[in-house]
Formats: sequence, structure tokens, C-alpha cells
Amino acid sequence: MKVIVVRSNLKEGLGIISGASGENLNLPILKYALFDISDNRIKLTATNLEIAISFLVSGKIIEKGSAAIPLGIFQNLINNLQSERLNIEKNKNSIEIKTDNYQALVQGLPPEDFPIIPKISDENQSEFIEIDSGIFKEALGQVVVGTQFSDLRPELNSVFFDFSLESIKLVATDSFRLAEKTIPGSQFKTNHKNAFKLLVPLKTSQELLRILKEGEVLKIYHDSNQILFKTENLEFISRLVDGNFPDYTAVIPKKFDSEIVVNREELVSALKLAGIFGSRFSEIKIRVPEAKKIAEVWSADETVGENHYFLAAKVQGKAKEASFNWRHLLDGLRATRGEEVFLGLNSEDNKPALLKTPSDVFYLYILMPILKT
Repeated sequence: MKVIVVRSNLKEGLGIISGASGENLNLPILKYALFDISDNRIKLTATNLEIAISFLVSGKIIEKGSAAIPLGIFQNLINNLQSERLNIEKNKNSIEIKTDNYQALVQGLPPEDFPIIPKISDENQSEFIEIDSGIFKEALGQVVVGTQFSDLRPELNSVFFDFSLESIKLVATDSFRLAEKTIPGSQFKTNHKNAFKLLVPLKTSQELLRILKEGEVLKIYHDSNQILFKTENLEFISRLVDGNFPDYTAVIPKKFDSEIVVNREELVSALKLAGIFGSRFSEIKIRVPEAKKIAEVWSADETVGENHYFLAAKVQGKAKEASFNWRHLLDGLRATRGEEVFLGLNSEDNKPALLKTPSDVFYLYILMPILKT
């Protein structure tokens, strides 16, 4: 195995696959990456047995071959080299890196020890969804804000992928908040004939947000156990979550006691300021005074002080006060797109609020209020 490669290209590839590297005392090979050279390209692969990421790097191929290299050490070395032209050659199970003024030998393991990367079953390889990577990345980013890792309910450690021939719905929730994004059929192509539903792990979704580039063609394949995301240079395969996503449609509020429309950036500023004075539970209150076209964002802490922010607002319905976790509300607010945002509130403490942009019918964010004690 012998190649000449540009350092910045190799650095990019190692950074992309690094999220799939694993920590397992019984399988130290999971801390290694497979460096495979065949068919006139350099293929870098890492896996933790739950996900596997492969990335193609361009280079001048002098001699084909493969090696398993310690990813952390090799990545640290490449990141700190100054020369852009790297000569890389296999010496038994080790990798030798040379530049004009530097030389290193990194100990590796036999490439045959590296785990076999799973593949989508043959009968499912012909069915796919094709979408612009930027559209999918933005949609995914808008919904992952609606959840966090949970040990109590593992089925919530996922993004619900609800495909029909007319749309793709992405949904995430942690039971305190929920985000839903609809991608209309006009924004993707598919040869699927039937609808399907999948649970994509939250970890997989977060990695996709980190490594997907905008402006590329993304193809999505799946079978009963796995999902594959593929671009020209990237292959990302992941296990699916086994479980049932909650029937969330019943909790989406349809009517509100108060409807408020405010400037989005102003509300962002109000929440940031309110957070300074928020209690240890990150609690803030949103008030709608009687017969006034304003909304008040209020917070207080006896050890810090109190804060009042008044926003010009379009208000319909009766006056209302509701308490929220300001961080959760800000997450949803940042995920919206548009100049103005709509906030629907209800009088009963156990009913959720709804946040959306009047100009965007494809996204909504639901947040439970903090119950009064």
C-alpha cells in the first residue's frame, strides 16, 4: 500500500469518520480506522458497531492495499503536520508517513481484524429517497432540538421518520417538548411505492448534522434493521431503533385561549435576558396584559433580582400567563424560520403551547408549560 495524498483532504476525511469510532475494552479494534486503497481511491472507515462511516479521499495511488490504524493518534498527527504533500506507505502492519522534513511510523493492526461493515439487504438496494443534502440537514436540525437522551424511554432517543409518497415527516420529542418538520414531496424524488415509518437513532441524527455538506445529492436507503445515507463521497450506515414512537398527533393543540404574534429576534433577545434572572429551574413567565397589544417576558430570582421585557405583539384571545423553561423555548425559537413567530397559549397548565412561524406551514414546535406549585 502506497499513496500520495494532500494533508487537508486526509484531515477532512479523518474528521468525518471520527464520530463513528468506538470505545470498547473487549474490542480495541473499534478505536482503529480502516485505510483501504483500491479502485483508484482511498476509503477511510470507522465503526462502533452501531454506526459506520466511510469517506472517500482523493490521492495518487501508487500501490493498492489496506491497513487498520489507530484513529485518534493518526488524526492528531495529521492535524499537526505543516506540509500538505504526504507520502503514506504500509510497512507490515504499520503506516509510515513522510514529508520533506518529517517521518513517522504508526503501529497498526491487521486489516482483517477490522469489523465487517453491514450492508443494506440486496432486495432493498434499489429503493431510495433522493434529496438535496442541505434541505434534509436543515429539516433534521429543526427537529433534534425537540429531544435529548433518555435512559427511561429509549424509544425517545430517536428521530421518527414518517415517509409517504406525498411528504416526509421528521419528529422528535422528549415528552416535555416536540418538534415536527414536514418535507413536501416537491423537494425529494423517490421510487418507493409504499409508505413506511422508521426510528433513526438520535446519535445518528447528530452525526449527520455534523458531517453532511450542503449542495450535494443525498440518497437514503433502508431495510428492516438499518438505514444508509449516501452522497458522492460519504456512506453512513446505522442501526435503526427497535420500538414504537408515541402517537404524538393527539397532543398537538388545535385551539388556544391566547394567540400572540411577535418579532422573532426580539423574543430571542427577551429570552436571553430573562435567562439571566431565571430560577434554578430555568423558569420564565410570558404574560399577556388585559387590553394591551404587548407581551411581557418576566423572570425573577430572589438572589439575583427580576427582569421585565415588553414586546409589541398582535394578541387575540383572553389574557394569559404561562411559565416555561426558557432554554427549551429558545431552542424552538432558533429552529423556526421567518421574521415573526406565533405562540399559542392555553389557560390549563397541563396543555402545551405551540410555536411556529406564520409564513412556514411545514414546521411546528410544542412545549409543555412548567406546572404551578
